[in-house]
Amino acid sequence: MRVLGVDPGLTRCGVGVVEGVAGRPLTMLGVGVVRTPADAELGHRLVAIEQGIEQWLDEHRPECVAVERVFSQHNVRTVMGTAQASAVAMLCAARRGIPVALHTPSEVKAAVTGSGRADKAQVGAMVTRLLRLDAPPKPADAADALALAICHIWRAPAHNRLQQAVALHATRTPSASNPPRAAKAAPNALKGRTA
Repeated sequence: MRVLGVDPGLTRCGVGVVEGVAGRPLTMLGVGVVRTPADAELGHRLVAIEQGIEQWLDEHRPECVAVERVFSQHNVRTVMGTAQASAVAMLCAARRGIPVALHTPSEVKAAVTGSGRADKAQVGAMVTRLLRLDAPPKPADAADALALAICHIWRAPAHNRLQQAVALHATRTPSASNPPRAAKAAPNALKGRTA
């Protein structure tokens, strides 16, 4: 599985591509950041992020895009920029028919380090170790993008099994408008019986 991880941000949008399967060594195929100037108009910044992500999609042809799920922070301005960059990444993937997976920061930290409260240095160190790199990717946004891709590769098999189980359950569970035959037959079975 080849996954493009996206750590969304307006000034620095981390991107990283990891290939592999759960339970086996993973390979980094590319890592970097899409940068936009803080003094540029918002619309132009979003277009620049779109163009950057499109280049990564063209070059690496991922099977899935893993994006950090935006969560509420104290700084509303920061979370708005993160949400806008996140939406651009999802749009780019959806336009190409590439599945998108969202992972919370704590999910990613727990998957990569074993602790959902790990700091950026710990995440960077584990990404370096897991991908057998010489040094942690810089800036931290790039390391976070790789961590997202790793998290998705490791969690995808369990997630797929869960989705299959839910789908199977839905096909086997009778709806209220179409009860099973036994339920329909039960009232008739009581006719003619006396106490």
